[in-house]
Amino acid sequence: MTTQPETAIVLGTGLGPLASEITDTTEIPYGDIPNFPVSTVEGHSGKLIFGKLGGKDIMAMQGRFHYYEGWTMKEVTFPVRVMKELGIKTLFVSNAAGGMNPAFKIGDPMVITDHINLFPEHPLRGKNFPQGPRFPDMHEAYDHRLIELAGRIAREKHIRLQYGVYVGVQGPTFETPAEYRMFRIIGGDAVGMSTVPEVIVAVHCGIRVFGISVITDLGGFDMPVEVSHEEVQEAAIKAQPIMAELMREMIRRS
Repeated sequence: MTTQPETAIVLGTGLGPLASEITDTTEIPYGDIPNFPVSTVEGHSGKLIFGKLGGKDIMAMQGRFHYYEGWTMKEVTFPVRVMKELGIKTLFVSNAAGGMNPAFKIGDPMVITDHINLFPEHPLRGKNFPQGPRFPDMHEAYDHRLIELAGRIAREKHIRLQYGVYVGVQGPTFETPAEYRMFRIIGGDAVGMSTVPEVIVAVHCGIRVFGISVITDLGGFDMPVEVSHEEVQEAAIKAQPIMAELMREMIRRS
């Protein structure tokens, strides 16, 4: 394998099919990589993929690790540390999320403009890694230039994009109606159980980040809405062609 990727992608729930867009691939199962956890969640395949997307060398995580699975934050974010050592400069992260913004519809892609961290453990707690400062600045966790690029591409291709703040929680329960309303009150537009730890560590490492959520369910409104993991996966898979087109073009131009 001869590749020098500077771009990495974390493929979230139901978004694994984007891997089919990657060409000239070399795949490494997580179980074959020293110190890598192995994802236990349905819909997360669990392998690193090296190849080409949008004409560029990339690496992709097909399947991520979640705090609710019992991993420590150091284990959840270990792959980002590996990315830094491999020379990654830009990280694209994606996820499935519940929406509490009344303007959202199921299947909408939401560009993450900021986040609210409600995880009970911080990924930078403990001895500081030499890859970054003890107190990293988080005023631009999500790269503004990449957000602007996404907007330009969406307008060109007539893709309906939403923008909003992602609330990161530990899970594994989906949110109660009251929790949805609370997250909306404190400034959130969507909520999920991943992404925030990886983004914090990427920023600590000096990696620029673009984040996007697929709105797979809605909550916090007058009418209660039940949701299942299978429904979340189904909604994310339906949005995959749009996500693939946007991601491919962003990687090509970034």
